[in-house]
Amino acid sequence: MVRAIEAILLVWGTRDDVIRMLPVDGYLLYGEYDFIAKVEFKSEAELMEFERRIHEVLGSGRFKLMPIRTLFERTDGQLTPASGT
Repeated sequence: MVRAIEAILLVWGTRDDVIRMLPVDGYLLYGEYDFIAKVEFKSEAELMEFERRIHEVLGSGRFKLMPIRTLFERTDGQLTPASGT
């Protein structure tokens, strides 16, 4: 059972006032990217909903949401990373 998905959100080509409208805390950057945040989700559906909300604020082609780690809950209640993470 998936217990948590960790992802990195990168944003580029976006003004600071628009970035402040994002529903996540992160860091303003000055260079190739304008914003970075680490985000966590309880399910893939929650990740997809978040991506939809970000798309509403930024539009397409201005962000990348990259899953970096998926944790699974074992039957003994311990969290274990998926293989390869």
